Amino acid sequence: MNTNFINYLKSNSLDIKIHNFDEFTHTAQQAATALGCDVSQIAKSLIFKSTSGKPILVVASGSNRVDETKIATLLGESISKADADFVKEKTGYTIGGVPPFAFLNPIITFIDEDLQKFATIWAAAGTNNSVFSITPNNLIKLSSGQVANIKQSTV
Repeated sequence: MNTNFINYLKSNSLDIKIHNFDEFTHTAQQAATALGCDVSQIAKSLIFKSTSGKPILVVASGSNRVDETKIATLLGESISKADADFVKEKTGYTIGGVPPFAFLNPIITFIDEDLQKFATIWAAAGTNNSVFSITPNNLIKLSSGQVANIKQSTV
């Protein structure tokens, strides 16, 4: 259990139920299998590093691949995938358990517009075997994220 996420929920009076699993849910497919939902309903949190060294969070639908060029255009600078040490240092969480909000410092966030197709989506709750459900609108509000078309186009 990640106490950072639990403490954030409590300090902000958020009534979010966390679902813990015996098996890992750190990939979108693993989470969807554990929950019995479509992989597209999984809101995967991906951390990138901007050329200026800032962490950038992209919350993408589990079935989509992120187009880094689209994110760079929105951000105004290039990005690259962050390594595990950078993710842990900047978010307080390890890869596979990064929630879409509840960070010690604000993180620039982009949200996949495809997540708005669902009444309920599922996201990591701070560990690689815990998730929570949330509406897309609440995700946008809590993360202060910018909704955008961030997925790679299919050829």
